Amino acid sequence: MTEQLRRMLAAAPFDLAPEAIDWVAATHAGLSEAEKIGQLFVISSMGFDPAEAARLKAFGPAGITRFFFGGKAEEAGFLDTLRRDAKVPPFFSADLEGSRMSLPFGAEAPNPLALAAVDDVEATRAISGLMAREAAALGLNWSFTPVIDINRAFRSPIVATRGFGSDVERIRAHALAAIEAFQAEGIAATVKHWPGEGIDDRDQHLVTTINPLSLDEWEASFGHLYRSAIAAGVKSVMSAHIALPAFVRELWPDAGIEQFRPASVSRLLNRDLLRERLGFNGVIVSDATMMAGFGAWGPRAQMIPEVIENGCDIILFSDDPVADAGFVAEALKDGRLSRERLDEALWRSLGLKASLGLHEGPRPQRPEAIGTEADRATARAVTARAPTLVKDVQGLLPLSVERHRRIYLYTSGVVSPLHGSGPPALIGMLRAEGFEVTVHDPADEALKWQEQPWKDHDLVLYVMAEETLLSRERIFMNWQSLTGQFLRAMERPWHDVPCALISFGYPYYLYDAPRMPCVINAYATMDSMQAAVLEALMGRADFRGRSPVDPFCGLPDAAY
Repeated sequence: MTEQLRRMLAAAPFDLAPEAIDWVAATHAGLSEAEKIGQLFVISSMGFDPAEAARLKAFGPAGITRFFFGGKAEEAGFLDTLRRDAKVPPFFSADLEGSRMSLPFGAEAPNPLALAAVDDVEATRAISGLMAREAAALGLNWSFTPVIDINRAFRSPIVATRGFGSDVERIRAHALAAIEAFQAEGIAATVKHWPGEGIDDRDQHLVTTINPLSLDEWEASFGHLYRSAIAAGVKSVMSAHIALPAFVRELWPDAGIEQFRPASVSRLLNRDLLRERLGFNGVIVSDATMMAGFGAWGPRAQMIPEVIENGCDIILFSDDPVADAGFVAEALKDGRLSRERLDEALWRSLGLKASLGLHEGPRPQRPEAIGTEADRATARAVTARAPTLVKDVQGLLPLSVERHRRIYLYTSGVVSPLHGSGPPALIGMLRAEGFEVTVHDPADEALKWQEQPWKDHDLVLYVMAEETLLSRERIFMNWQSLTGQFLRAMERPWHDVPCALISFGYPYYLYDAPRMPCVINAYATMDSMQAAVLEALMGRADFRGRSPVDPFCGLPDAAY
């Protein structure tokens, strides 16, 4: 068994020298059973409660995923404390997806959909390298990116702005550039969400989703993407709470409900398909186990050990790590989790750490290198190339203060589940240009019953700023919420006043407003994207983005 494990770590994507493999073997041998179980988990962390560091030290996880809400020096110090106290050098991971999922004190990087709209692989490589350098300077060593889901279901609330669009070859090109850039900076890349999201229009945070493709269709799309990433040396794959019934039925025609088992606890999808058929030898990490797509399938005491026994090497997140560790210990005792599978998972996890050089000691943190003006300028330059003019059938643009001084503006605000909400920065930017902007208040009782509150204005703007982040059942043009009253929800002012819709996020609002005469998609909510759109609105810059999805949602009338 040991020789087999050593050969595993000598092969790609670990490519370890004998001395590094010796470190893995010695570290594994020096762990107690309780410590081995702890090393199966990556735990989420936020805040600076002193009890937080003590809790993490006592549990001894393989690593932590940090959600950053402090300053860069404070966050770097917290990570350094955790690293100094750890018996085994820890993973420090994050979802470095750009926009509001970047480091909040770093350069404002465009998200994947914006990069796909720019459609310059070298720009994606530059932005990915920038995010990786900042992450490494903080002390991070693992990113749960890039997303290689295919955005085919336009109603999907979870894929759109997190992925590189709907074209397989465009996704492949940009994802491979991101993988190369991250791993060149010592940050392990992860492709997700195995076995492929974006066909089911639901969100695995809320339900076990289903990839409904036939095997031939899957091989030509997701199979092609995963095989390409594996050939490029990606170090990890995130196994999600997504079923692939076509593959299960091939091996087990009478599978029944088992064909809908989520990949995170599916031996067939993790070991038979990903390991054996696709040849992936790196680390398989589950998606977050607090998601309903996981918890809805079975009781946690059963499911947590099945994550490891059925092929994942690391369990991601836990509301109660001590209880979950107890579930693993019980499964080891009664044979539901084999010690062979436990050892293999730990060798792969330790092997990934060795492949990143963590066994050689920590790299120096350099928080001063995060968010430099040079990096911010690089990110702004790429961001400025993303805004996309979807249509302008009335010839509205460019705007001018002389023709469009009085603007009536509807907005849902910036919506981000992890970061709160607030008004779009574009409002202040327009006022600074000299426009008189009236922001509709849907809670204003007088406005609710006032007919056509926009009628004495020169322009009506709808400004949406909703990215596809976490537990959003649907994202759509919610006219009643936007206007505050059902009669106002039925008004369409564009026959009387020029109108435009700007989306800093979700690119599919034409499904709910196909006759909207002017539509701009800008993919990301950060202020630098809003500033880039303003420049193009005013005619001082071109709209250079090329839509990476069908913004017309297949509707034959939406382009007119």
